[in-house]
Amino acid sequence: MADITKDQQHPQYKTDRQVVNQLLAGEATDFNLVELARLMTRYEGFPGARDIQTDLKKALNRWQLTEAELFEKTRAIHQQGEVYKGLGRGREDWS
Repeated sequence: MADITKDQQHPQYKTDRQVVNQLLAGEATDFNLVELARLMTRYEGFPGARDIQTDLKKALNRWQLTEAELFEKTRAIHQQGEVYKGLGRGREDWS
């Protein structure tokens, strides 16, 4: 059984929690799909932020996608162009 007391707080938790809330309330737009994939990558195997990990899976299920389908779609979206262009971000934030 996992020792929950050793869970870590992710440094991006507060910002990511807001994004996850938007994903849960939103539709499967290109932007939301790439945000979901980005956060799933960030939190994969992370020892903490269990609520975010659970809610990311909820969004995936709500949009009736598997992880493989999500990543396939988002690779295609990224190949088409810069999905983050014009949003005031100097770089994509995958860390």
